[in-house]
Parts: sequence; C-alpha cells; structure tokens
Amino acid sequence: MLKIGDTAPEFEGTDQDGHRVKLEELLGKSAVVLYFYPKDFTPVCTAQACLFRDSSAELTSLGVQVVGVSGDDQSSHSRFAETHRVPYPLLSDPDKAIQKAYEARQLLGFLSKRVTYVIGRDRKIRGAFHNELSAQKHVDAVKKVLASMKG
Repeated sequence: MLKIGDTAPEFEGTDQDGHRVKLEELLGKSAVVLYFYPKDFTPVCTAQACLFRDSSAELTSLGVQVVGVSGDDQSSHSRFAETHRVPYPLLSDPDKAIQKAYEARQLLGFLSKRVTYVIGRDRKIRGAFHNELSAQKHVDAVKKVLASMKG
C-alpha cells in the first residue's frame, strides 16, 4: 500500500460510460478519493459503492471527487452503476495496471484489496486506508482526512 506523503501515480482508465478518466485531469478540478474494490455486485463492494454514493454530495462540498476501481469490465460497471445509481466513475482495470501502481492487489494478484486513498490536488497521498470487511470505515476515514485538510 502507498503511504501518506507518497506521490500518487498517474493513471488512466475507462469508466462505466466509456469515458477516459485520467488522474491529472481530475486533480485539475479537485482532490480525489480513489478506492479499490474486488468485484461488482458482491455484498461489501455494493455497500461500499452505495456508502460513497450516499456521501457524494457531502464529499463534493468538501472539494473531492470519488472514483472507484476494480478489475471488472465496462459492461459489468455499467450494470452495477445503473442498478445502484452510482454517480461517480467506476474504472475498469482488467490488466490490473492501476491496482499494481497503487499497491492494491491481493496475494497472488487475483482480486483488488479494499483500499482507499485520498489524493490532494498536489498529487500527494493524504490518506490511505485498508479494511476488507468494513466499507463504512473507509467512508468515515475519508471524511476525517478531508475535514483535516480543510481545517
């Protein structure tokens, strides 16, 4: 896992709507919450996506954009986003390049770890969280970091 103070690696991916998303472009507008999750439509992953969805207005008001990443393909992300009304980009990472760059791969590299990063507009990691079983802890930790960045 990357550490607080590390420089966030550049990434580029395709979201559920077929749009290309680049870290550099996101940071031109706001800080970024980048979260990695193992698989669409699984219980904890669905809870995590929905918790970020339900917090999206608050997170936007704190000056941040949320982006999710998993190895699922664009079609799966599209169904997942539509089913759960996910308002932010879900990037497909089939070759696991983003997961590798952010040290978010599980043992043997099969699935993504449940890792969340808060990336400041200066491209520095401001928060780094890993918890496989509690999606709520990720959202709570993000809010705490964002509050400290504002204050």
